Amino acid sequence: MTTFDPTTATAEEFADERDGAVAQLLAAIADWLTSTDHKKIGRMFLCAGLIGLLVTIVVNVIISLDRAGIANIDDGATPQLLDAQRAGLVFGTLLPLAVGLCIAVVPMQLGARAIAFPRLAASGFWMWAGGLIFSVIALANNGGGLGGDADMVDLFLGAHGLMAIGLTAVGASIAVTVLTTRAPGMTMRRVPFFSMSAMITGIGLVLVMPVLLGTLSYLFLDHRNGREAFGGNTGLYDWASWIFTQPTSFLFAIPALGVLAEGAALLFKQRTPARGVMYAGFALVGVAAFAGVAQQSLFSVAEVDTFGGDAVSDIVPSALFNLLPLVGITIVLLMSLFVAKPIRGAKPNLTPAMVFGFLGVGMIMVGMLGNAMYAIEDLKLQDSTFEEGVLVYVAYGLVLAALGGMAYWASKLWGVELSMVKLLPLAGLGVLATVLASLPNYIAGFDQQRDVYDTVIAVGHGLMALTVIGFIGLLAQAVADDDNDAVDDPYDGQTLEWATTSPAPANNFVEPPTVMSAEPLADSKPNYGAGSASADEKGEK
Repeated sequence: MTTFDPTTATAEEFADERDGAVAQLLAAIADWLTSTDHKKIGRMFLCAGLIGLLVTIVVNVIISLDRAGIANIDDGATPQLLDAQRAGLVFGTLLPLAVGLCIAVVPMQLGARAIAFPRLAASGFWMWAGGLIFSVIALANNGGGLGGDADMVDLFLGAHGLMAIGLTAVGASIAVTVLTTRAPGMTMRRVPFFSMSAMITGIGLVLVMPVLLGTLSYLFLDHRNGREAFGGNTGLYDWASWIFTQPTSFLFAIPALGVLAEGAALLFKQRTPARGVMYAGFALVGVAAFAGVAQQSLFSVAEVDTFGGDAVSDIVPSALFNLLPLVGITIVLLMSLFVAKPIRGAKPNLTPAMVFGFLGVGMIMVGMLGNAMYAIEDLKLQDSTFEEGVLVYVAYGLVLAALGGMAYWASKLWGVELSMVKLLPLAGLGVLATVLASLPNYIAGFDQQRDVYDTVIAVGHGLMALTVIGFIGLLAQAVADDDNDAVDDPYDGQTLEWATTSPAPANNFVEPPTVMSAEPLADSKPNYGAGSASADEKGEK
């Protein structure tokens, strides 16, 4: 390899070298900006989600310090910070991390060479990114849900509408990929768990986001005109708050369940029996999508009764939307523990998907339990920060699972492997951060003495920032290490993504693989998961 020495080169040679480097940089940027490779689109979503998370953490810390009396925030800025908190957790963190991981991984798991409608997926990313940027601009100029600048409020509403369109496109691309691009022989009963969770999430986005877009359209038209029908600049809270609350946000956390299910099967290299039960668990959590379609937010059954409703008619939707997702996550967790049961003489195959997935799903489950408590009127949790604690539990739980997924599939996405020894402290730190940032809000729902609680919450958010920065540092270090070349199948996996090279090429596979069972790679490995038969061997075809 030739080297360029600026001390001996002529001015013309230096200029040529400089122009060549600039041209290469511009070409690389253009390649990323126009790429339809699902792995690049997924990585852009993931990187943007991590940036959005860090920005949201800063906002959360500021809010907590203001509540604790340590910092003094102007009263006019408080509503904008609260809007930034909710929009950041949902649109800036939950959604990009969830869909980014799905876009990056699902085609490889299915044995597909590309994602369905790749240009639609790429357009969806840029619409989401543009909407998020416009939303930040609006918030910075007093344009949130309680903003005083009418033009900026319009921009805020329009920005969320643009994000809704982009996420609808992405959700459709993910769902169609699972339904139509599977490898020969891969029936729906043989679809990998993560891909199934991605399909349910994609379908949910296609159901929910158009409803949000329609609601925002009414709000926008009302705000541009009479500002009477939908409450003017407060209409966002009255009519669209369901997108920022539970149970709708449960839908966005379903990929965390898929990450856990993938890791559980590899802990002792067992095939998963009764795969339909795991699928049913995903689907029950997906019921939260219908809460979004019905614009169903958290509510008290007794509170709704005061408006003259029938008790039974009030209890049924509450149980349907709030309790069924809890049943679904319980099924997935129990099935994962069953599949991950120890085998005598077998050495555990500990993967990031198992560790981070289990911890993340545990945090999400605590959030769901809190959601069930919120609807009990006698506890008097309404209009308290209890709801904020639920959202943070769910969002940070998905963050943990997403970090585990990125580490688990790092060999395919970045061509490197991350050390479990270095990842384990980050997993513990992430759990501690989630608990400190969320549990005090639960306690404060019962006890209104907030000073100490808010200080602890600020510390929790700060620790989550350290967790994310630490993960980014480990990933960057691994990528920069020329000796860190990942093998094709570092975890002795079962699914098709481990059959391609690391990093995966642009088209994933030279030839589409043929699938004979739900664990196609295990079929070619003698004595894999001794004592555990495949679903097909058990007659589940």
